Amino acid sequence: MICYNNRKILKYKCLEYGGCIGMLITSKKIFQETRKRRFAIPAVNFFDQLSIKAYTEVAEELNLPIILEYAESHGNYLSLDEAGVLGNFYGEQVKVPVVLHLDHGSNVGLIKRAIDMGFTSVMIDASQESLEKNIEKTKEIIAYAHPRGVTVEAEIGHVGTGMTDLSAADDSIYTSVTDAVNLAKATGVDSLAISIGTAHGSYSGTPIINFDRLEEIAASMATPLVLHGGSSSGDDNLERCALNGISKINIFTDFVLAARDSVKQADPQSYFEIKNFAKQGMKDCLRHYYKVFHTEKYNFSV
Repeated sequence: MICYNNRKILKYKCLEYGGCIGMLITSKKIFQETRKRRFAIPAVNFFDQLSIKAYTEVAEELNLPIILEYAESHGNYLSLDEAGVLGNFYGEQVKVPVVLHLDHGSNVGLIKRAIDMGFTSVMIDASQESLEKNIEKTKEIIAYAHPRGVTVEAEIGHVGTGMTDLSAADDSIYTSVTDAVNLAKATGVDSLAISIGTAHGSYSGTPIINFDRLEEIAASMATPLVLHGGSSSGDDNLERCALNGISKINIFTDFVLAARDSVKQADPQSYFEIKNFAKQGMKDCLRHYYKVFHTEKYNFSV
């Protein structure tokens, strides 16, 4: 049995006293860099061993930081226990900054378990609650996470799911500046996911990104901002987000589609060839998004 608690404490001290490349870190220092230099970090959902190997190999190949995310909703494909083992193992094999993040956590008990297992960052998604309840739940997670050296992401606003039609978006789907500022001030959260027109999964129609709202929110707070639903949002849109206040962009569906397309085009003749081509598709997809997000601006000397 692996004891994560001591390793987690060592990781935090390593970050606190200089960074120690090659160990898992929190998102705090790399987000300071994104805000100062205007770029974003890819946050990539891993759902098995193959996907996490693909992501960490590309991060090390390009000498760039990576945020490895495990989504609570992917429990049918990979349990939290399995994700903790994979994330800790592969996150510590590479000599680049790696954040191990729990994505879209809604179960408080599961979020706390993830923290105890060595996740260096967690998300509490109470975006469907009232602002008051969202603040209350976020503060509860922060009270548990911060003393253990773990950063916390919250979400405010509505990010659609599935085949959402965003071609006729109205202002109601966008995060309000006032609510974002109030939640950040009330909780002291480390990063905040906002809704500016993207959705999870595939789109029906073309997303309308509210860049004015992004600019307003970014100018109103020092809290790093996160964009969910990056897949199929368009390279121009995502590049503009990365250059104008978004520190972290979540990608999942595009990796699954890239793996599928790579396999289809190659016509593999064995199970092992299927795996190799699927992995190559995911690696090519991540290389692409590193360029779109301008992640090469990251300064390792900090």
